[in-house]
Amino acid sequence: MSLYIGIDTSNYTTSVAVSGAKEINLRKIIDVKEGMRGIRQSDGVFVHLKELPQLFEMLDIDMTDVKAVGVSTKPRNRENSYMPVFIVGNSFARVIAKSLGVPLFEYSHQDGHIMSGIISGEFFNLLGEDFLTVHLSGGTTEILSCHYKNNHFAADIIGGTKDISAGQLIDRLGVKLGMKFPCGKELDDLSLSTSKTLGFKTSVDGSFMNFSGIETKALSMTETEDRAVLARSVIEFIGESLAKAVSAADCKNVLFVGGVASNTFLRKYLSENINARVMFASPELSSDNAVGIAELCRMGANEQVRGDLV
Repeated sequence: MSLYIGIDTSNYTTSVAVSGAKEINLRKIIDVKEGMRGIRQSDGVFVHLKELPQLFEMLDIDMTDVKAVGVSTKPRNRENSYMPVFIVGNSFARVIAKSLGVPLFEYSHQDGHIMSGIISGEFFNLLGEDFLTVHLSGGTTEILSCHYKNNHFAADIIGGTKDISAGQLIDRLGVKLGMKFPCGKELDDLSLSTSKTLGFKTSVDGSFMNFSGIETKALSMTETEDRAVLARSVIEFIGESLAKAVSAADCKNVLFVGGVASNTFLRKYLSENINARVMFASPELSSDNAVGIAELCRMGANEQVRGDLV
């Protein structure tokens, strides 16, 4: 039996996954205190140090079957991409790989999101062609020109937000409305309770968007407008902005990943308003997880074996 472990320690989730003869996906979301809009990196590091050993204790596998370990070590595949929280997963993975005497494969957090999206919808054709990835998360709204190469995803930013991310807009409005961070699911449910909208005007320049203006406007209206209508209007604003920006990028294959990509309204709106093959990571694998890292690790280990045999 061959098993491949993936580890991801992002801002708000501790994740361990297994690919191969067994498929396992374990996650623990970091708790954020009521009224807060996030946590400090130092607090995230502390929680990962506590949660990772507990997740490993939950793994129902024989560690002697593990052939390789994969880990996310940075946010993106770019020079100087760094966040302290990823040090925890990297250190843990190095110890495990060394102890087992197996290879260690390093990836970016974004690599994991893209691969999770491909796995969840079985969009494996994307591994052999160019495509767009739209990464929508708590801290990221980027439109990426992607292709798979050397067991990683080359991802060049060709669009996205010039200021705050879609996730930040959603969370800041949600917290102002009294919701618990992260607010995506609760704001999504609230927005679906009405069909009324305020018709906010988008600010899109080619494939780039601006969200800070609508943030200021929406937050100023929380005491005067209906909660559901305001939520619906902001989500619709995000969807319209994304549809315009992605359409300007002009690509036939578009994959949406990240926690915000699980939003019910956005999925329907984007599918109907982008003239391309629009694909989404499953809701389960949209948010942070280590499934994509584990699968990339499996692919990397097998590619390494084939290379050694040549």
